[in-house]
Amino acid sequence: MAEKIGYGLGDCSANLVFQMMMIYQTKFYTDVFGLEGAIAGTVMLVARIVDAFVDPTVGILTDRTNTRWGKYRPWVLWTALPFMVFYILAFYNPGIEDKGLVALYATISYTLLMTMYSFNNTPYSSLGGVMSADIKERTSITSVRFIFSTIGQFVVQGLTLPLVSKFSEDGDKAHGWLCTISLFAVVGFIFLATVFFSAKERITPPANQKTNLREDIKDIFSSVPWRAMFVLTLFVFITLAMWGSAMNYYFEDYVDAGALYAFLDRLGLVSAEAQDTIGYNILNAFGLIVSSPDKAYEVGFGVFNMLGALVQFFGVILLSNFLANRYGKKKTFIVCLTLTAIFTAMFYFPAKDNIEMMFILNFLKSLAYAPTVPLLWAMIADVADHSEYIHYRRATGFVFAGVVFALKAGLGVGGAILGFLLSGFGFVSGAGAVQSETAIEGIILSASWIPAATFFVGVIALFFYPITKQYNEKMQAELAERRSRNDY
Repeated sequence: MAEKIGYGLGDCSANLVFQMMMIYQTKFYTDVFGLEGAIAGTVMLVARIVDAFVDPTVGILTDRTNTRWGKYRPWVLWTALPFMVFYILAFYNPGIEDKGLVALYATISYTLLMTMYSFNNTPYSSLGGVMSADIKERTSITSVRFIFSTIGQFVVQGLTLPLVSKFSEDGDKAHGWLCTISLFAVVGFIFLATVFFSAKERITPPANQKTNLREDIKDIFSSVPWRAMFVLTLFVFITLAMWGSAMNYYFEDYVDAGALYAFLDRLGLVSAEAQDTIGYNILNAFGLIVSSPDKAYEVGFGVFNMLGALVQFFGVILLSNFLANRYGKKKTFIVCLTLTAIFTAMFYFPAKDNIEMMFILNFLKSLAYAPTVPLLWAMIADVADHSEYIHYRRATGFVFAGVVFALKAGLGVGGAILGFLLSGFGFVSGAGAVQSETAIEGIILSASWIPAATFFVGVIALFFYPITKQYNEKMQAELAERRSRNDY
């Protein structure tokens, strides 16, 4: 368990970055940098072109790395510091006035961060695929990992805006963002270093396997389960990036501030002179006490996200292993992702003052999605095993690199789609801008029907994934026998 926890801290670190990119990057570009939505979307798409070359390179390099610490662990340590430095730079406002230069700075800093994300997260994810060959143990590893992932999600989604507000000196939001990101970066570096000293690699390629890039590429691209997982990952993260960012605008520009303020008052999150309890003071220290209706968005959106993260946290713990072991990963994923899409679509219907309905839908959506969170990476590890099973060759890093590319492509494409949608519906960038009814309608659609449709593409991809529970058990038994006999 100590090893699982040490490994899991790495995903908490990754989510201190990933959740920020998924939920707040577009908002940061439009409100702090003052970029138009379409330009912000273009910035994210440019990085995807670079990723097309970077991600396969990372997979090739990690699979061919041989050290006394293993193939993947050293990369997690080597890249920890530059990863966090580029994280800070991506959210640093250098005070450039020219919008063209601002867009150039945003493009370069975002691309460097995403490049370093690949060099860190691909070997980190690959490490999870070689820690154990046991099906249940592997699911347990990913479940513990995603408990810490959810903690990272809880912190970023819930505390970012309150902390930015708290650290903003004289209303200087750029300073607030810099302090908040720097704090997260320091914690992230410590957690990544912990991964290196905690986890162990136990599965290695067959002893007589020769390095052959052409064979690696052929094996992966001919793999039906890998292609299914690539499409699934791409569209799931397109959806998460689009919905997560859109909900930012949904709360600030659509939700009624007075109704949200009253809702927070019922939760005891409105400032009161008579209050002097420990709990109240802790909440106030993290910026979770709202002083007026015009400040309700920052705290309200944070509380909304924290509810989702808490539900997801307990859903991973209580449901993921149970459902996967009983019904198999594929069936569980299909049913849960379908329900997630349905609850996402329903965000179209609440009136702007129906705060309770929004929170109920978030509860249901988070509960439905929770079991799928650890299953994605456990299934990708199964794909690496499938490649070894069929081709008598193993290229774990290359398998994960392709899926990490899909993840990052989804992140960028989802953010880009939202940026183009905002511009298309007439959204006016800049903090405090008043939006037209058409722009509000675009925001609502971007938080409901449109991400629900992209979720359903992921559901369709799962039907082409051939590794069922029974197939996986048979495959693992034969692989274990091969490895014991060195039958390659």
